Parts: sequence; structure tokens; C-alpha cells
Amino acid sequence: MSDSKIYLSAIAPRPRWMTSWERLKHKELHWLVELVAEMMGVFLYVYAGLGAGAAFTVASLLGNNIGSLFTVGFAYAIGVVFAISLCAATSGGHFNPAVTISSVIFRDFPVRKAFRYITAQIFAGYITSLIVYVQWKDLLEAAEKVLIENGSYDSKMFSSSGPAGVFALYATPGMNLARVFMNEFVTDFLIGLVIWGTLDPTNQMVPPAAAPWLVGMSYGVAVWGYSPTAIAANTARDVASGGNYAVIAALTNIPATVFAALVYELFLGSATRTLTPHHIPFLKAHKQYYEDNKIAPYGYLEGLNARREQSESFELNSEDKVRESRIETVSQEHV
Repeated sequence: MSDSKIYLSAIAPRPRWMTSWERLKHKELHWLVELVAEMMGVFLYVYAGLGAGAAFTVASLLGNNIGSLFTVGFAYAIGVVFAISLCAATSGGHFNPAVTISSVIFRDFPVRKAFRYITAQIFAGYITSLIVYVQWKDLLEAAEKVLIENGSYDSKMFSSSGPAGVFALYATPGMNLARVFMNEFVTDFLIGLVIWGTLDPTNQMVPPAAAPWLVGMSYGVAVWGYSPTAIAANTARDVASGGNYAVIAALTNIPATVFAALVYELFLGSATRTLTPHHIPFLKAHKQYYEDNKIAPYGYLEGLNARREQSESFELNSEDKVRESRIETVSQEHV
């Protein structure tokens, strides 16, 4: 007995122009919809984090007690929850070049699509930074004037505690870059491990609805515990960093995330596990969407077809064997 399917259009009819757009976006423009979802996801978490970071930095320079390291970490965490919850159903919820590259390596994500995703992610990071800058411009300039008056402009402006540090990450002055690299790599490894664990549809401990919160909390842990040394965590957010720290900030999270995915696949995950009861309806809904709109799936969604065909083939073979056994039994009885 097949599961009954209820489409949104059956209970909430759309205007004609929306129906026409639905047809268009599922055929010619599906690639654009995915890119917009990736950009919106980056916007949501970067906008949340930059706003909290700007409040903390500017308030500290102007002598006000607004914000703290906790509020910055919490803002990034909630921004990640927003991004995954609202946009992941459309694009898969990468929002990070490192996740996209890892998906190419371990999840058979199309290389051509990966280039589009990474471009959209980085572009969205720049646009979001520009938006936040315009919103905070007056207060940022006020903080800059304070630095000039105090004679600390040269030492603080382009630092992790200066106005420029709101948008471009800088290592804390005096920090050994080798230890900064280690701090970045290990922290990004932790985030990548959490991401890969929540993506595992056989992980009985993590239902799909918990994934946004767990990934968000991993970013919070990174900010709370390791940002004082210097932490970037995402090329889409941190490609525009400053000084000798720029390369570490922009690129370290990529090998760290790939390594985290490798460790999870080799030691923590297993293709022989069954899908969890929570993931089956979740993946079925995604798969049905791909089938209804004739969109070629990738990765484990595509694999579901093969598993289903194998399962159906096994069931048919089992039924044939039972039928043959009954025929043989009846024949022997008559003999």
C-alpha cells in the first residue's frame, strides 16, 4: 500500500502567476533557485553574527556595555539555525565552500554545481557585509574618531578589536601564526565533524529537526572558546581577512572540514546501517519532490532509487520462491 501524499497546492491554492512561476523554477530555473537559497542562508547567519559583532566592538570602543563574546557566539548560532531551517530544503544547506567541496568528495555532489554554489556563497558574504556596514556606518565612524583622538588608530583600527575587525578577521597581535593555524584547524575540524554527523541519515541520535541546532551550537562553541585567539570557520564569511592571517582565515577550514568528513566516514559512519525512522519520511519527501519535478537527484537521494529497486526485486524474488514452493508442495501431495 503506497503512502498517501498531500501537496500544498491541494490545500492552499496559489494565484495563477505563482503557479506559472512554480513550473518555470522547477524546469529552466531550478539552478537559480538553489543559488538564491545558498545566498539567503549565508545572509541569515552572517547578518546575525556581524550585527552582534558590530554591537560588541563599537560599544567597547565607545565605552558602553552592549554585547559580549557570548552574544556574538549566540547570534552566529541562531543565524546558522535560521539558515538551515529556512533554506536547506531548497539547496541542501551548504552555506560554506568547505561543506560543498566535502560533498563533492564524499556525497557525489556535481562539480559543476559546486562551482556555482561556492561563487554564490562568497558573493553573499560580501553583500551581507556591505549591508551591515551601511547600517552601522555612523557608529563605526564614531568609533574610528575615538581611536584617532586616543592616538590608537594605527594599533587598533585594523585589528580584531577595531572597527575593521567587524568585517575582516585579524589575528590577535603577538600571536604565533603556527598556533593560530592549529587553533583554526582544530576548531574547524570540530564544526565539520558535527556537520557530517548531523548529515548522516543513519545517525539514530540526531533527527533532522535537531540538525540546525547542533550545527548552530558548534559555531557558538567555536566563537565562545576560540575566537579570542582568532577563528574564521567559513570561507564565505572570512575570505576578506587581513594581514598574514588572511590565507589561514580563508582556506584552513576547507582541509579541516574535508578531514572531519573523512574521519566520520571511516570511523563513525557506516553504509550498512539502516535509515532512522525520523529520516525516512524526511528523505521520502525530498525524493518525491525531485521525482515530481523531474529533477535529477544526487548522492544518497539518487541511491534511494537503487535501494528501492533492490528492495522491490528482493520482494518479487521472495514472492516467486514462495509461490514455487507452494506449487512443489501441491504437486508432491498429488503424487
